[in-house]
Amino acid sequence: MEKRRRSMRALVAVSLLAAMLPSSQAAYGGGGMAPDYYKTSCPGLLSFVREEVMRKKNETVVTIPAVLRLFFHDCFVNGCDASVLIASPSEDAEKNTRDNDSLAGDGYDTVNRVKVRVEKECPGVVSCSDILALAARDVVNLADGPYWTVELGRRDGLVSKASDVEGKLPGPDMKVKELTAIFKNGGLSQRDMVALSGAHTVGFAHCTRFYKRLYNFNSTHKTDPSFNEAYVEQLMEACPRNVSATIAVNMDPVSPIKFDNEYYTNLVNRLGLFTSDQVLYTDNASQKTVQEFSANQTRFFEAFTESMIKLGRVGVKTGNSGEIRRDCTAFNH
Repeated sequence: MEKRRRSMRALVAVSLLAAMLPSSQAAYGGGGMAPDYYKTSCPGLLSFVREEVMRKKNETVVTIPAVLRLFFHDCFVNGCDASVLIASPSEDAEKNTRDNDSLAGDGYDTVNRVKVRVEKECPGVVSCSDILALAARDVVNLADGPYWTVELGRRDGLVSKASDVEGKLPGPDMKVKELTAIFKNGGLSQRDMVALSGAHTVGFAHCTRFYKRLYNFNSTHKTDPSFNEAYVEQLMEACPRNVSATIAVNMDPVSPIKFDNEYYTNLVNRLGLFTSDQVLYTDNASQKTVQEFSANQTRFFEAFTESMIKLGRVGVKTGNSGEIRRDCTAFNH
């Protein structure tokens, strides 16, 4: 009887210890993903990715927003499965749509460079979708932004269709209600939407994406009245009428290559470049969150990292689903 009691106490103790330990499944809840997924199969992965991302970033700062946007656009369409990276000979893949035309080539180049390095070190082991998730974290951190632990174990998707993109991505002319609905489709909240919109603190936008706000807003106002007047003058100088589709301006006119909370202060000062930016402040539903992030960069960083982790779980393929691509631009079959 005493032996049985000791066995039961031992069983309880083991159970309690297991509950306290940060197991991959319990602590991270990423559907089979875990930060140490490649601990034995590719132990140097984090260093390989960061080294290549840093090398590319030192060549051009465009790498920062390019990689970040690539991650967003991938996850919003059928989940984080690297399907946006596929280069179709028929030009009918996700990257061939109008919504993805503006994705900078430096983003694709960064992921492809990292993949080549990782394949040399750990052939056939690491997915392109995991590489993209890690690269997105690294570009933010290398731009003085936060660092977070990335859950790993995604597999690459087997489908990439242009027809799947329509209506899945946030647009520059959307209002808060529309933006919230887009994010809700991925299980993300309105607060997540406002936090992730802060990625616009880095990068640039082509004039054609906000041209209407400057010259043809509506029948009553030629220029969007929510624009800061002085900012309008600057934008009109940079983006004159009949401007070339190749001309672009910084999303954040104050600190365009630093990942900070200046984006939200810009919104308070009516310096949002897109309608979808400025409405975050003009709409009462999201205004308090904008004010919170504008006043406290730490709060923004905390919210952004939490939302990035949640975004990285959207529609992931794990286990026997998908594949580990040898080349990020093509399916294995």
